[in-house]
Amino acid sequence: MFETVLLANRGEIAVRVIRTLRALGIRAAAVFTEPDAGARHVREADTAVRIESYLSVDELLRAARETGAEAVHPGYGFLAENAAFARACTAAGLVFVGPPADAIELMGDKIRAKETVRAAGVPVVPGSSGSGLPDAELAAAAREIGMPVLLKPSAGGGGKGMRLVRDEGALADGIAGARREALGSFGDDTLLVERWIDRPRHIEIQVLADGHGNVVHLAERECSLQRRHQKIIEEAPSPLLDEATRAAMGAAAVEAARSCGYAGAGTVEFIVPGGDAGSYYFMEMNTRLQVEHPVTELVTGLDLVEWQLRAAAGERLPFTSAEVALRGHAVEARICAETARAAADGTRVDFLPSAGRVRLLREPSGPGVRVDSGLSEGTEVGTAYDPMLAKVVAWGPDRPAALRRLRAALADTVVLGLDTNAGFLRRLLAHPAVAAGDLDTGLVDRDAAALAAAPVPPEAYVAAALLAQSALEAAAREPAGPDGWTDPFAEPSGWRAGGPPAWTQRWFRAPGQDPVPVRVRGLAADAEVAAGDGAPPVRAGLWQGESGSVALELGGVTHRFTLASAPDGVWLGRDGDAWHLVAHDPVEAALRGGALAAGADALTAPMPGTVTVVKAAVGDRVAAGQSLLVVEAMKMEHVIAAPHAGTVAELDVAAGGTVAMDQVLAVVVPDTDAAPDADAAPDEDAVRHEDAVRHADDAVPAPGTAQEDPR
Repeated sequence: MFETVLLANRGEIAVRVIRTLRALGIRAAAVFTEPDAGARHVREADTAVRIESYLSVDELLRAARETGAEAVHPGYGFLAENAAFARACTAAGLVFVGPPADAIELMGDKIRAKETVRAAGVPVVPGSSGSGLPDAELAAAAREIGMPVLLKPSAGGGGKGMRLVRDEGALADGIAGARREALGSFGDDTLLVERWIDRPRHIEIQVLADGHGNVVHLAERECSLQRRHQKIIEEAPSPLLDEATRAAMGAAAVEAARSCGYAGAGTVEFIVPGGDAGSYYFMEMNTRLQVEHPVTELVTGLDLVEWQLRAAAGERLPFTSAEVALRGHAVEARICAETARAAADGTRVDFLPSAGRVRLLREPSGPGVRVDSGLSEGTEVGTAYDPMLAKVVAWGPDRPAALRRLRAALADTVVLGLDTNAGFLRRLLAHPAVAAGDLDTGLVDRDAAALAAAPVPPEAYVAAALLAQSALEAAAREPAGPDGWTDPFAEPSGWRAGGPPAWTQRWFRAPGQDPVPVRVRGLAADAEVAAGDGAPPVRAGLWQGESGSVALELGGVTHRFTLASAPDGVWLGRDGDAWHLVAHDPVEAALRGGALAAGADALTAPMPGTVTVVKAAVGDRVAAGQSLLVVEAMKMEHVIAAPHAGTVAELDVAAGGTVAMDQVLAVVVPDTDAAPDADAAPDEDAVRHEDAVRHADDAVPAPGTAQEDPR
């Protein structure tokens, strides 16, 4: 076994690998870039080396030399499935903790992978064969397969470049768009086309292989709960499969691994049409550890990182597939830094990257609960890397028990200082179809609007107002003059002679929502409050506890929140949701202008990020829905489109520039001589609203499909 292993990764996966290294008595060497200098994986490693980029092979090899590492664990994402990196490690005398470079290369080419496993007797999705088909032949293959079809890049995944084409007339535009994005993402615009399978389930088989020809499978994981190309909930075992189907799919996965000379831990991805578990097709093989590996660990009792290391060290697998017993059920939720914003028509929810400093962190624990996390209080979450922060996993003796435990664990998950999807995931787990195990890869997208958080509840605004009142009371307790006398008219209670206390009005605003007025009369512990225009007064009292907790009694009902202060306001959390409330001055806002002054004509940044493309200029006439620019963050693109037909009056950004969330990007003055064309087709890019790329670690394709999980 190795003495020192270099972790060529960051965040939660680096922390998770360190845990196994410590258990095995192996020194952990970490690498970090400037934004990660204070990261948890750096603090927990035995030694750490500063590098400029996690993608620099030369720097990673230098770090291995400087730390005396004998092996390199690539985690997932970055270079985990890079055959050139695996070869470079071998050439440098290092053991790459993963499969042989040839296997990575073969399975990384989706066309070759399909041909290879088909020859081994593994069923594959009907589609094109052969590489480098020109547009005309690709379109012909699509017509032969029959519409609808899915266009996919051969060289990579993560949803990048994927296009669902339902109509033959849209094939040319779909192929052009897919090639353009594939070339930009992978440097290779080779495409393949597959039959589109409606309402599919995504089921994957975990395999292990040693260097002595032994290959086993560890049963399946259900990964059908996906949102716009991204897995968000995974479980083991699948509620769909029976023992016979599990054995058949497991045997097919083993043959797929054998066909490419695999070694180490890997995952063979299958798509199952509808609810027909007896029909399944190979999609691809992920030649690395998966994000969702903990659910397999919890039901099998095996440490997959340990077996990666043992296989890399030349040990034989001491068990067969038949000897792996499944115990109970496990479900995992991915906690991501993202903000949910409902579309104006209420038909969809856009999930946009979030950033900020973790001001309060509470991670759940208890029987059957596991957290894999790279977070700590004070962590600065930026937009340079993927948005996944942690994974909350729950085990139970059966599926209902595991779901209950995970819902409770998500309610106990507190990350204040930036937005996360914890509350959304908790509501998703309570969805009747999820509880029943009636899953498909389009379920989340169909029901996202109903699962998104409601507007900030009135009691949160009241709590913010009483917290501000409490701060004034604390300041007023300081003597105002040298003799200790305090002016009673300066009391924050609103005291006045000969009458009831005066009302104090405060305004609070949550990002993306209208400001809310809150009137307060009295002291924070005993007050009358009215939240919202025309709301009647209600008795209220607020008490702050220890460790960032606050209790609010409002109209005889007690509400409890977690609390973190911020320079521009306050963060309140409850049941996995969090709200950032800032003091709002309507007069100052009107004088400041910007988005408020421009009203519906203004387009603001939906997330902090970088402008990658600018497609318009001041003075341009634009149509409703026409894309004006693209903002990118955390490998996700958001197209900023004209809200109506008109003229671009302001455009204060340039390609390569950074923007802050809610910053005004452009102003489009509507036409005055003609009403907007309600039937005009919006810009293709604007409709696409490309958040396809979500993770560098483990993403899957378009809404309604599981036909991709590249890394």
